[in-house]
Amino acid sequence: MNSYTNKTRQDLISICKERKIKGYSTKTKNDIIQLLSSTDTSVNTPTSPIASINTIPKLKMIDLFAGTGAFTHAFEKSGKVECVFSNDMVKWSKDIYDINFNHKLTLGNLNDIKVELVPPHHILTGGFPCQPFSIAGKREGFDDERSNVFWKILSIIDHHKPDYVILENVKNLVSHDSGKTFTIIQKKLTDRGYNIRFKILNTSEITGIPQHRERIYIVCIKSKEIFDKFTLDFPSVKKAKVSTLLEQNIPTKYYYTNKSSTWDLVKKSVIKPDAVYQYRRVYVRENKSNECPTLTANMGTGGHNVPLILDNKGIRKLTPRECFNLQGFPTSYILPNISDSNLYKLAGNAVSVPVVELIVNRLLPLMKP
Repeated sequence: MNSYTNKTRQDLISICKERKIKGYSTKTKNDIIQLLSSTDTSVNTPTSPIASINTIPKLKMIDLFAGTGAFTHAFEKSGKVECVFSNDMVKWSKDIYDINFNHKLTLGNLNDIKVELVPPHHILTGGFPCQPFSIAGKREGFDDERSNVFWKILSIIDHHKPDYVILENVKNLVSHDSGKTFTIIQKKLTDRGYNIRFKILNTSEITGIPQHRERIYIVCIKSKEIFDKFTLDFPSVKKAKVSTLLEQNIPTKYYYTNKSSTWDLVKKSVIKPDAVYQYRRVYVRENKSNECPTLTANMGTGGHNVPLILDNKGIRKLTPRECFNLQGFPTSYILPNISDSNLYKLAGNAVSVPVVELIVNRLLPLMKP
């Protein structure tokens, strides 16, 4: 019998989803443990799909702009896909990726990597740079050097011709330049034989992870038969409480004190223990939706979009681990020994794991062996 007591409720829910066990959504952690324990006798038996998974050749995928490896994690968790290449140009992305996955991330600018050196693959994934299209940035789009990597994605597609392409970006991509940017992206992909489904998905609405995070997901499928069966429509689910994803015994460095330059503002504004607040340089506001505001890459610098909570010790920031929890990473996911500011950047730039898992769990059963 497996030991579940050290896992979070969200980890247990992920196990239920993986085993296709129903009836967990309204249960407490202890009830879910009992539910899982009652099914353990049927897991990994000779007739179990999990036991025979290794006899089936795995699909190959690549993870571009991999960051924390959310796409890799979600696909490899299925047991049916193997990531054969990952890339990012940020050193601490390699630090965190390499200690969590079996293969090593290729560090460097994707534009400098020859397409011939990218291994053949069935699936291409990428949360390509969002700054050119973000409301928070200058919104220069294809005129921004960082957005040129989209053309590199196309060159990889032209060379390797993957059957599936899954891309993620900020929701503003759809409206950028009065929709012209997204029209170009769609045309470039459809010209290469892909059928495209896209939708803005909010992590808090469809996964139960209480983080408001709206991102566009673009799923490109060569097979018209598979495309016709695939949808990005996911039902709304009940959100977990933010408190279920928080740590205990928090170090004092995460707490505000009267020595903090913003102490007067924070002390006056952060007054409810069950709410999440957002510090935005000159004011603090309460999130009325009982969820965490969108995590950002610069939340660790102290100047913008910093989520705050009040616990029994005082007013504090979320820890890096809590931010990864709010992105849906399991507790088994290892955080490397790097600065908090870089961990915050990694978490803020990450793709929400449970959103990708929803897409993976819907797409994989449709794929032909």
